Amino acid sequence: MRIGVRIFKNGSIRGLKRRRLAFTLVELLVVIAIIGLLVSMLLPAVNAARESARRTQCQNHLKQLGLAYLSHESALNHFPTGGWDWDQAPSYQGGNPHAGAKQRAGWGFQVLPYVEASAVWAAGAEIAIKTPQALFFCPSRRGPQTVFYTDNYDPPVRGGELEHALCDYAASNREGAGVTRRFAPVESRQLEDGHSTTLMLGEKRLNLSDLGEPQDDDNEGYTAGWNSDTIRRIDQSPRPDFHGDGDGDGLFGSSHAAGINTVWADGSVHLIQYDIEVSVFERLGVIDDGQPVEVQ
Repeated sequence: MRIGVRIFKNGSIRGLKRRRLAFTLVELLVVIAIIGLLVSMLLPAVNAARESARRTQCQNHLKQLGLAYLSHESALNHFPTGGWDWDQAPSYQGGNPHAGAKQRAGWGFQVLPYVEASAVWAAGAEIAIKTPQALFFCPSRRGPQTVFYTDNYDPPVRGGELEHALCDYAASNREGAGVTRRFAPVESRQLEDGHSTTLMLGEKRLNLSDLGEPQDDDNEGYTAGWNSDTIRRIDQSPRPDFHGDGDGDGLFGSSHAAGINTVWADGSVHLIQYDIEVSVFERLGVIDDGQPVEVQ
């Protein structure tokens, strides 16, 4: 504290205390501690709000993909197929993409005209395979991503190393009992259990440790035909993403804490919790078992 003096008319001198202009070290440490405490209290709420926004965006992506499925069915009188096999590139005739049972690539390629990506769809196999679509990614997990590795298509697309645009969503189901089936397309009338109780697309489970690296269920990308990149199993309940060894085991899953986002055959979006009974999950994925089921 600084001390000043004042000289009065009678010649007397008195001390004058000046106002302190700065915090003491102790006071500064107390303020910093309070700020740190407030930040630690607010951070979980901020993170929760961010995750809520990302989850909503993920739901919107699936909503748009569901509408693309329905638009495809309306235009061609059948839903997209699951394609032929993982080593079959998008197929064309006279520069035009094949449709229905003739199209070797999977549902991700087939819905491109209905998600404002007609230019990519018509540009040829190499362009389609390597061009990421933001709509195919869950923001809670990652942004648009590609991987590079040897061209393993039969016949090769161009040989050498090829870029593949990835995908976070998959169709139901590898058992061949869902809306998306290998080779032959499904028509709307075949959904005997009802559109509003049939699982069509959902998030797929991944090993987060290997994101950005080719792994068995995250390498061929969104155009893949009949492969765990784009088709998942319903004989087990969905599980959360994980860190460690292996891949997603062909299961549905996500980076969300509560469960996976899904879109059903009527275009509605639903959250399916991880603790759903396996029997119920299986019945959701089958279109004609005579056992329609609703999940709240």
